[in-house]
Amino acid sequence: MNRIALSLLLGLLAAVPAHAAAPAQVSASHAWIRVLPGSLPAGAYVVLRNDGDRPVSLTGASSPAYGEAMLHESSNAGGMSRMAMIHALTIPAHGTQTLQPGGYHLMLMDAKHPVQPGDTVKVVLEFADGSTLPVDFAARPASALGEKD
Repeated sequence: MNRIALSLLLGLLAAVPAHAAAPAQVSASHAWIRVLPGSLPAGAYVVLRNDGDRPVSLTGASSPAYGEAMLHESSNAGGMSRMAMIHALTIPAHGTQTLQPGGYHLMLMDAKHPVQPGDTVKVVLEFADGSTLPVDFAARPASALGEKD
């Protein structure tokens, strides 16, 4: 009986992934960060596409190049610009969500080493279901308005 239980347990453990992979239906494109001078935080921008039948929630990010990453939303009301941390961002089923200057974005803080325009920065996007998506972000200068500036 113990041999059967052990075989069953080993089979279950083998079926559980050691690291949750990205949701198969989510992809990232046009990923870039705006590098600011000194120790100022960097804004990270990307287009996320969900080809699945259900919405997916982006809940955070991490990067080996930065000590902290947070989801933020910028807005402008009555001539006043604001930025607020958000806890999740929904990517609709069969739709896209764009993180861009002046809207949703990631704030990358506490750079572990100087990041220069032209560098590539790995950012791991984290989803509500525990899955992750590693994405390479192109570092752009502070004057950049988009991915190719």
